[in-house]
Amino acid sequence: MHTPIVSFLPHVDQPVEVVERKGLGHPDTICDALAEALSRALCREYVQKCGVVLHHNVDKALLCGGRAAPQFGAGAVLAPIEIYLAGRAVAELAGNRIPIEEIAIETARLWLKNNLHDLDAERHVRIHSRIQPGSVDLRELFSSRAKGGVSLANDTSIGVGYARASPLERLVLAVERRMNGRDRARQNPSWGEDVKVMAIRHGEAVNIIVACAMIGRHLRHIDDYLAEKVAIAELVRALAAAHGFDACDVAVNSADEPESDRIYLTVTGTSAEAGDDGQVGRGNRVNGLITPCRPMSLEAAAGKNPVSHVGKIYNVVAQRIAEALAGGSDEITGAECLIVSKIGAPITEPAIVHIKLEVADGAPVARLRERAAATAADQIGSIPQLTAQFIAGTVEVY
Repeated sequence: MHTPIVSFLPHVDQPVEVVERKGLGHPDTICDALAEALSRALCREYVQKCGVVLHHNVDKALLCGGRAAPQFGAGAVLAPIEIYLAGRAVAELAGNRIPIEEIAIETARLWLKNNLHDLDAERHVRIHSRIQPGSVDLRELFSSRAKGGVSLANDTSIGVGYARASPLERLVLAVERRMNGRDRARQNPSWGEDVKVMAIRHGEAVNIIVACAMIGRHLRHIDDYLAEKVAIAELVRALAAAHGFDACDVAVNSADEPESDRIYLTVTGTSAEAGDDGQVGRGNRVNGLITPCRPMSLEAAAGKNPVSHVGKIYNVVAQRIAEALAGGSDEITGAECLIVSKIGAPITEPAIVHIKLEVADGAPVARLRERAAATAADQIGSIPQLTAQFIAGTVEVY
């Protein structure tokens, strides 16, 4: 690969920081999750029946919200959520038929059952598969290999990553993961999985806005609802203190007007039942966050094939390069990485790699340039081994 370009960033204390995470049950996150689960399921089926992963990109999914009538102690879904899974995938090779539609629908339904504790994946959702075979040129490009069997990039695309995560970024991740990582059937069952966390820091002042779709079946009346909001706020404040923010303003479901009977009450624990729609790529980046004050790619990583699609692979690799550099010593206090691909080129030979380092005073610049180049070469050279990690689900992409 070409020698990476290494430049240096001045240390700047940012006066404003904005960090967002869309949680497990947010309609956009649901679409990302279903697309990625489908890609993994297709990979396993391809390997089992054909011995290799075949061409596919199932990174297009649309969730159309339904209609619901929530109420305390009960509630009903009046019209189901409609989910459309679209993309391209090989359906047959050498007489081996791959049941694409069946895999798509079964995989989606299983994910919904396993991850949304009060949504009935049979009655509350309709799943439609609109997946077709890819074009001949892209299928042939996917099958082509460079010397040494290295896959060729199937797109011209951009991957970016950065490190270190700020305390506010770590806090936002911790809040959503703690809320959705609990035993949801027993601990605060009224908290739906549709959690969104927005954190704003202006100087030392921190505001955290949490939206949580409450589930009416587990609440008797408005007092129970308000008590759950207090419990969420207390949890957020405790986590904020643990991350170094001893004083912060926390708002939970801030659009509520209880006196007007306007509260964030749902039947299923997700706004997808009536209030919102979803689409792949509109939510979290591969580091799990939405960070407008940091480098971000617009690529939708979820659902892209893990063999040659640089829109997925390069974002993960760029993040790993930045983390390896910023996490390896006190000399590098921050790192950013940009990788650009060229369609048809070996995936381990990007068109350009640009690494930006923020270093401590007196750090040995020449040695850090060498270290950055070596780290990039190591991570990019290991791209072929990433495929198995994607298939196993050990690489997060949303």
